[in-house]
This record gives sequence, C-alpha cells and structure tokens, in this order.
Amino acid sequence: MIIWGTRSYLYQLAMLTLVCGRCGNPAAHTLRKRVVKFTLFFIPLFPVSTKYSTQCTFCGAQQQLPKEQAEQLQAQAAGPVRPQQGQAPQQAAPQGQNPYQN
Repeated sequence: MIIWGTRSYLYQLAMLTLVCGRCGNPAAHTLRKRVVKFTLFFIPLFPVSTKYSTQCTFCGAQQQLPKEQAEQLQAQAAGPVRPQQGQAPQQAAPQGQNPYQN
C-alpha cells in the first residue's frame, strides 16, 4: 500500500503597514506565502502550488496577491533600496563632519 497526499506550509514573509481595502484603516498586514507540497509516505517531495496573500491585523480581511506584487512588497519591507546597476553608491561623510552643513 502506498500512502500519498499533500501538506500545506505557511510562511510569514513580512509585516507591512498598508491601508486595508475592507475597513479603510492604515494597519499592519502580514505578507504570507502558502506552499502545498506532494507527500509520499509523509515525506514532502515537491511543491504543487504556491499562493501569496496579505491579512489585515485590524479586521482580519485576507487578500490574494500575484507573485510579482508579493515579491515587490517583500522587497519594499526589506529596507532601503540598493543602487541600481550603473549608479555610483553614495559616499559616507568623513567622521566628525556633518554632511548637511554648508
């Protein structure tokens, strides 16, 4: 007898502050990734499907997102944007000097 099935894994990718489409409040939203994997004898072998969603922490509303938009939101939550190719990185001011002084 062969035992097979699926198992779902839920990953929290980021916490974002967004305006909720349902309640209209600027609240924290969790960016989540749900991966369903095929299992054989309770061993996960390969992913069957991957879905991305955000959930409002204020009202609990959940919204599905395409992969591209989820990756863009995750990059936005990661922090400052690195210089693009062809742009020179900004130089730090020498120690002891204020870069905003004239």
